[in-house]
Amino acid sequence: MAKIPAAAAVAASGLVGGYAVARFTKKRPLGGVVLAAAGAVAARQWREMAGGKTAVALSVAYVAGFAGSHPLAKKVGAWPAVFSVAGGVGVASYLLADRRG
Repeated sequence: MAKIPAAAAVAASGLVGGYAVARFTKKRPLGGVVLAAAGAVAARQWREMAGGKTAVALSVAYVAGFAGSHPLAKKVGAWPAVFSVAGGVGVASYLLADRRG
């Protein structure tokens, strides 16, 4: 049975889940709580698996993905933008951290 890359799953789920919570509850701060909580969990996992520098780099990618999804959504739509950045962060997490752990 294949092992699920934990930090990649947490990070991607945080981006998708944060957006979903904000959209469906119509409470953006609540979505932000989900986004931040998942980001904190992922950052801790990244630090444990790959060290502080990689954790910082992946945390920056996580925040940049969140920020970048907004202008991307204007071009491709909200859900495609969120899934795109979540996939990108997930792949980066897998390559830089999960694969090592």
